[in-house]
Amino acid sequence: MKSMINSALVTILLVTLAGTAAFGKTKKGKVSFTSDVKVSGTTVKRGDYDAVFDESKNELSIVKSGKVLAKTSARVEQLSTKAKWTSALTNVEGNETALVGITFAGTNQNVVITQAAMQAGGGNN
Repeated sequence: MKSMINSALVTILLVTLAGTAAFGKTKKGKVSFTSDVKVSGTTVKRGDYDAVFDESKNELSIVKSGKVLAKTSARVEQLSTKAKWTSALTNVEGNETALVGITFAGTNQNVVITQAAMQAGGGNN
């Protein structure tokens, strides 16, 4: 009986540690878009969202109320100093605003949407 309890405790500990390690590769922050923004071909309406970057998959997601509205591939670029707040990096071409990256508060990295992902998203939504 004692060995069964010990085995259960060890299993719970390992699952907890594995879960913590998986979440350690994810960055999350709140972003506000003041106008509609294209994220790899998907139009995200102006408003407040969660930006989530999964470092293990190199994927940036825009999430609202637990629902992923847009997902794209991204890479990390180093900054010389840590960011004081989370901010969205955009580019305006003509009458469209495209998301090009996110800077997460407290990090010294920009998460930049890869050029291939930006070019692949030319469809209409």
